[in-house]
Amino acid sequence: MREPPSTVQAIYDKSAPSWVRHEPTILSDFTARPPTLDFCGNVTGKRVLDLGCGEGYCARQLKERGAASVFGIDISPEMIERAQIQERQSPLGIQYQAGSATDLKALKTESFDLAVAVFLFNYLSIDEMLCVMQEVHRLLIVGGDFIFVVPHPMLAFTHRQSAPFYFDSESQGYFSGRDHAFSGKIWRRDGIALDVRSFHKVFSDYLTALKTAGFTAMPELQELTVTPELLELDSSFFEPVVDIPLHLLMRVTRSS
Repeated sequence: MREPPSTVQAIYDKSAPSWVRHEPTILSDFTARPPTLDFCGNVTGKRVLDLGCGEGYCARQLKERGAASVFGIDISPEMIERAQIQERQSPLGIQYQAGSATDLKALKTESFDLAVAVFLFNYLSIDEMLCVMQEVHRLLIVGGDFIFVVPHPMLAFTHRQSAPFYFDSESQGYFSGRDHAFSGKIWRRDGIALDVRSFHKVFSDYLTALKTAGFTAMPELQELTVTPELLELDSSFFEPVVDIPLHLLMRVTRSS
């Protein structure tokens, strides 16, 4: 089952206003983005590529943490417009472009120190993901890091279809459902639900794609879920997904 880029673009063009925020709002702003940014380490002076940047939530934080430059690209023109509006209102020097992460030919080889992809690969097939990873390997300097976070491969099979986050496996199996697009929703703390999608992949799909793309170092991996601190912050919101595997976070270094 393949989902055309126009479908993904339509989802985010329609919901773009609901994604704009200046503080943690969406479930994954609490459970996924902070550890992803922590994985980036000290970004002072680094040239950063933000793939699937959306309305710039992570791009802004990376620039505020000292990145020399941040280039963000996203398939949704409406999301990019929201990012550019915020850049005009509070200039940080971030460059945004509407376009596909599978087409990065215009970017120069070895022109970035760090590449991040926050919930990008769940919108791409396995073949499309490999294409992006190959381009990231080309674009990173030797010693540069690639950090990405995706929905956990087990989420659709371990959590019922309810708030604050789920994917519908559509009766597909864990292995037989590979490369099928599962529909789902993720909630904001104010009760608004946002449509999301995930091309289902198993763990080995990510590892095999990284190796095929040229990454030879062993990736670092974290499985993310609700922390005790989040339960203390808002138990009613986070309790339904306690002890549920929500996200998979990886960091790999280009070694050659």
